[in-house]
Amino acid sequence: MKALLILFLVSGAAIGSVVVDRIAVIVGKQVIKSSDVDRDLRVTAFINRQPLDLSPAARRTAAERLVDQQIIRQELSAQGYSRPGDGDANQMLQQIAKERFHGSITLLQSALVRYGLSKDILRGQLLWQLTVLRFIDQRFRPGVLIEDEDVRAYYDKHLADLKREYPKDSSFEALSTRIRNSLEGERIDQEFEDWLDQARKRNRIEYKEAAFQ
Repeated sequence: MKALLILFLVSGAAIGSVVVDRIAVIVGKQVIKSSDVDRDLRVTAFINRQPLDLSPAARRTAAERLVDQQIIRQELSAQGYSRPGDGDANQMLQQIAKERFHGSITLLQSALVRYGLSKDILRGQLLWQLTVLRFIDQRFRPGVLIEDEDVRAYYDKHLADLKREYPKDSSFEALSTRIRNSLEGERIDQEFEDWLDQARKRNRIEYKEAAFQ
């Protein structure tokens, strides 16, 4: 692949103008473009209700996220994991409109415009987030087992904090299921992070520094 010389040219908004869409990262045989990094920054800022940051440091952080996403896509393509549908993403979109914009799609769209986004881009990102969550659940939850002793040990170790957090009923019987679910979630997250770390090492990942200037 002549990746060092490849530039993606995309027509700009002004007549006759051209925007150079550089390769930002190569992951195996796949490329992540500058426009992908830009879109990730805008969507992430919108979802997290943060000011848009397009600095080199922020772009590098976004590129790291996109590398992880590309690795997950490779695994999804190789294995038969079930995926959420458009209806699930639409439901999340409606929930955002309800919680942040009083249910107004018009206000939602106006906010998206301020971040340089569209409703379709946001819907696509929400669908991807749901896809990743389902992948993690299907791929790692079956291998995680929390023993009763683990639950009891956590309860005994953190009893003082639990009493402050749940003053009405901090008995072991009342909190054991909550503790088990929390420990299971932590174990799943750790299994996922370990898998991702190993997958990164198996892939050729090349950053094009010019794309982060």
